[in-house]
Amino acid sequence: MVDFGIPIGAGIAFGLGALSTGIAQSKIGAAGAGAVAEKPESFGLMIILVAIPETLVILGFVVASMIMIMLGG
Repeated sequence: MVDFGIPIGAGIAFGLGALSTGIAQSKIGAAGAGAVAEKPESFGLMIILVAIPETLVILGFVVASMIMIMLGG
């Protein structure tokens, strides 16, 4: 019998992390575009603030990989 719970759990761990990152980056990007339009010297800070939520996708990938390796093996 095949256990489908492990790959489904790994997919949820990665998928929800990616979805929430997309939502966060869309809001940060919109606010950042307005801020840079008013104050162009804040461009570097906005790039950093847009990149920070991307770590959530990396964390979701690591958790999904650990689920697949440790529980699927």
